[in-house]
Order: sequence, then structure tokens, then C-alpha cells
Amino acid sequence: MLATALGGFAAAWPLAASASVSADVLKQTRGAAHDPDWPCIQRKVPELSVAAVWQGPPVDDALEHWQEDDEVAELVGELSSRRVPVDDAKKEVEGFAADLDAGEKAAKLTLLFAGLFQTLDRERGELIVGIERYARKQVAAAEDIRARQSALSDLVATDPQGAALMTEQLVTETRIFNERRESLSFVCETPIIVEQRLFELARAIQAEISKTVP
Repeated sequence: MLATALGGFAAAWPLAASASVSADVLKQTRGAAHDPDWPCIQRKVPELSVAAVWQGPPVDDALEHWQEDDEVAELVGELSSRRVPVDDAKKEVEGFAADLDAGEKAAKLTLLFAGLFQTLDRERGELIVGIERYARKQVAAAEDIRARQSALSDLVATDPQGAALMTEQLVTETRIFNERRESLSFVCETPIIVEQRLFELARAIQAEISKTVP
């Protein structure tokens, strides 16, 4: 049975391993040469700028004080959650704006944007750090699989039972590696999803502010 297992592995493993942890895959997992921890095809932008998403009133003061407004802080927590569909969040912005007095509308809505910007930019930054950590683990896993694959041929001659055990482990680890590699495209989209949410909400807030301009 051991011989059969090793024989089956010898036929199947080299192809699977070479497809899974080749030099090209390692290069892809490491990302671009200038940033070896970034595995995504999307350009890495560690932080967003206010100017990229906001053409409304100045926000410097609002960025410092939005958390002091309990109503705004509560709404920021709700609107920043991805559990709330963007269209529903935009309707909440409209409802919030409709209940404000004309004299305070621009200031309150600017506070709301400031809170959303800080909250979503921080979440996006945490996602980027997580992707880099994910990529480092994939690189380490790929290199470990390759090293153990190289050692397996010697182990077959000296410790057949150990070779059979390593065979099973490598097959499992290669499957896990491939599953994680296949999920990379989705993982890389998550910062963009957060960025798009911020852009949509910023646009909705600015639309409400513009209604107050004579």
C-alpha cells in the first residue's frame, strides 16, 4: 500500500507542485519588484487624500472635531458599515440633511463627511496591511512546499513511511495554497470596495450641501 501511495504521488505531485509553487507564482505572490509585499494588480495607494473624494467646504477643523458631535458620530458608524447597502446609506444621508436647519446644514454635513473619510480610510488601510500579511504568508508557504518537495525524493529511499506522511501533508498544503491563491482577486478588491463607498457617500453629502447654496 505504501508503494502504491508513493507511486501515485510520484505521478501526480510534480505536476501539481510545479503548477502551484513555480517561480512565476512566487513572483506573482510577492507582487511588483518595488513593493514585494503587495500581491495585487491594483496599484497600492496606502492612504487616500481628501482632495481625491471631496470638493465641498474645508474639512481640516471637521476632521479634528466630528467625534464630538454624538449624532454625527453615531451616523458615521452606521453609514461606514458595509452591511448597509450604499443606496440605503445615501438615503440616510438625504434624511439626515432634510432634518437639519439651513444654518447648520453645511457644517453638520461636513462633519459627517470628515467622520466617514477618517473611518473608511482607516478601514481601507487595515485591509491593505492584511493583504500584505496574507501575501507574506503565501510566499512562506510556497517556499516551504518547494523545499519539502526537494527533500521528499531523498526521504523515499531512507524512510518510506515518513515519505508517505509527507506526501499527504504536501498534497493538503498545496490544495490550501491554491485555494488561497484563487481567492486573491477577491481579497484585492476589498480596499477598492471601501474606496468606492466613500466616494459615493461623499458625492451624496456634497449634493445635499449644494442645495443650501442660493
